[in-house]
Amino acid sequence: MATLKVPVHVPSPSEDAEQLRKAFEGWGTNEQLIIDILAHRNAAQRNSIRKVYGEAYGEDLLKCLEKELTSDFERAVLLFTLDPAERDAHLANEATKKFTSSNWILMEIACSRSSHELLNVKKAYHARYKKSLEEDVAHHTTGEYRKLLVPLVSAFRYEGEEVNMTLAKSEAKILHDKISDKHYTDEEVIRIVSTRSKAQLNATLNHYNTSFGNAINKDLKADPSDEFLKLLRAVIKCLTTPEQYFEKVLRQAINKLGSDEWALTRVVTTRAEVDMVRIKEAYQRRNSIPLEQAIAKDTSGDYEKFLLALIGAGDA
Repeated sequence: MATLKVPVHVPSPSEDAEQLRKAFEGWGTNEQLIIDILAHRNAAQRNSIRKVYGEAYGEDLLKCLEKELTSDFERAVLLFTLDPAERDAHLANEATKKFTSSNWILMEIACSRSSHELLNVKKAYHARYKKSLEEDVAHHTTGEYRKLLVPLVSAFRYEGEEVNMTLAKSEAKILHDKISDKHYTDEEVIRIVSTRSKAQLNATLNHYNTSFGNAINKDLKADPSDEFLKLLRAVIKCLTTPEQYFEKVLRQAINKLGSDEWALTRVVTTRAEVDMVRIKEAYQRRNSIPLEQAIAKDTSGDYEKFLLALIGAGDA
């Protein structure tokens, strides 16, 4: 469930565009007005505002925001204003660049989006970067990471709830045998995690748990410092319980010395319209403190106001 609060009576896109124009004019930028509008419109409404703004003022709204805003607040507003598929394409492209390289973000986009969402990301990637996401991921990664990530970003999983229990049982055994032998990058392990539907994977992992007495992620902790195993555990968590995966990303971002604003911004902007309600519940359960409180303690100013508005906190 989403936490984004959209007013009952939403002004027309041209009214919103006009108000945003006013927020940019004059001596100082009216940041509160930008938050009041953009943090309270859904993706379709934000797309309409961008389109109308461009037609009315001959300028790209994103370019204007970039010019007017700074630092973490700027990044959060820009990311959220983007269409979800464009946003993911942008994040994925950043993740294949030398200085912002991240296998984790590539995995996160591949595993937590629906098949159709991932397909739209790949289309947006073609349009924006004139190449495919798959070729950039393949070019950017090597060895076991390439072996895992390319099939993950290439997947178009079945989305239905149907489950084959016989298959779940046999594939749970395959996974257990390979993991027991420490063959973590075996093609069978990668085939199962990168092609099976989320419902089928859940059934397989339940079988694994009941048949072998351990959750699969426990068995994948044989070497806690192994970076590939960390990523493989995250793949499984992201595919089966995304709210727990995102809770952990937020917890680590907030608890980190100096905090990791990029991770915090990414999770809030990408999940506000998806499953932020469940992520907040998971956060409260795990940390005994509401996510709003943790974010408020860790951030300040317009950046704080914008994030709190996106997670549906109070009057933000």
